[in-house]
Amino acid sequence: MSVRMANVNESARHDHHHAPNRFAVVPTAARLNADPDYTGKGVTIAFLDSGFYPHADLQEPDDRILAYYDLAGERPSLSPHDPIESWQWHGTQTSVVAAGNGAHSEGVYRGLAADAELVLIKASTRGRITEDNIARGIEWVIENRDRFNIRVLNISLGGDEDVACSRSIINQAAEEAISQGIVVVAAAGNSGAEGKHSIPPANSPSVITVGGYDDKNDLDPSTIDLYHSNFGPTADGTVKPEIIAPAMWVAAPILPGTELYEKAETLSRVLAVPDYELGKLCRELAAKLQIPDQILRAGAATTRAFLESVLSEQKIIAAHYQHVDGTSFAAPIVTSIVAQMIEANPQLTPAGIKNILISTAHRIAHASVLRQGYGVVDARQAVSLAKTDTHQWQAIVGGPPRVEDGKVLFFFYGDQAKSVSLAGEFNGWDSNKTRLQKDEQGMWRTAIAAPPPGLYHYKFVVNGEWWLEDPTNGMKAPDDHGGLNSVLIIK
Repeated sequence: MSVRMANVNESARHDHHHAPNRFAVVPTAARLNADPDYTGKGVTIAFLDSGFYPHADLQEPDDRILAYYDLAGERPSLSPHDPIESWQWHGTQTSVVAAGNGAHSEGVYRGLAADAELVLIKASTRGRITEDNIARGIEWVIENRDRFNIRVLNISLGGDEDVACSRSIINQAAEEAISQGIVVVAAAGNSGAEGKHSIPPANSPSVITVGGYDDKNDLDPSTIDLYHSNFGPTADGTVKPEIIAPAMWVAAPILPGTELYEKAETLSRVLAVPDYELGKLCRELAAKLQIPDQILRAGAATTRAFLESVLSEQKIIAAHYQHVDGTSFAAPIVTSIVAQMIEANPQLTPAGIKNILISTAHRIAHASVLRQGYGVVDARQAVSLAKTDTHQWQAIVGGPPRVEDGKVLFFFYGDQAKSVSLAGEFNGWDSNKTRLQKDEQGMWRTAIAAPPPGLYHYKFVVNGEWWLEDPTNGMKAPDDHGGLNSVLIIK
């Protein structure tokens, strides 16, 4: 393990003062209307990923990488002088999306947790990621939780197939991490168009699974549409994802030392010169930039348009950044919001954080409920509710319905609730028949006689008008009205 890596030296730095937002990709903070007063300060985030590079956005002016650990022992230290490998790009981008400070973009592309500290765990072996390595990586995080004060774990990779939690070493490790006080955030996956469900750890019941949406790089909420995230009931019957976050037009660093990095640097530098210098410089770099002769002969305007088209095609948005897509990047955005929430209220537990995130999310009205879970994450509202939350979550015993002594116990938590009742197939969907009572910790509770073995749909009715599925119960089914019912199984 390497602890507190050295900063990237001066010779490895590049001039980055070239149009920091050339194509107006919306920065994450603006996209989510996030609270700028919270930056993850005092919070340590662990990233379990394919590999990492010590990026300037994590090390300048202060080195915030507390530790780096390579599960395979292939690269025991993290140095900018080591050969660049393709497996480094994914973890570099996920960590910077969440916690980069925008050092290479004049602060434009800052993550929401720009002051958080990081622990980086490399999960690949010869570029390949195994289930055993993912599970061992989670276990390493648990073992080192106190040493580095790890509060959040981001996992933007997954196992081989959707299997029951009891059969997955990854999910068992993830559930243990959560029981130890670590919030685990996982990417849902990008194969929803193929009808695929999330895989470990994203199918684990207590994990916060993040799907994606596409806002068309526009702040107009009416343009939002769903990304093709994995979704639906898992092998255990839990419906995933819980929430969705930006999975398109996400600004992320280009891996230093790569061909794309050098191309982006050169193109940005060339496009920064005035027209009268452009022709001469482009003729000198024509071979390197693959500029056709007919383009050069057509003049500065045509040459500039051609170079801009190359930038756009390569998704290059600044000298050292590109826009990326996938739930791999939606997950670290939610991870950064979690870090903000913990900074605002260090007493929050994983259960409390998950409850706040889903209770403040907003569903896309025209989109499938099954595909979006509780909807679009609301960064500002989640932090606001976290800041004012005074509940002793460790004292609240809630969760999905459970059978005890011949009775089924139901629980509901919500600060907006003035009354809560239970309606389902076991009481004829009568919203007045079974009322919940609020205890001193703010949890609403009720118990009913256990019905005969079978499968039962139900909902909570809040304040006599809002019919809601149970946020603590991941088992759901369509309600034939465009929404979801929660599902109770009596064995």
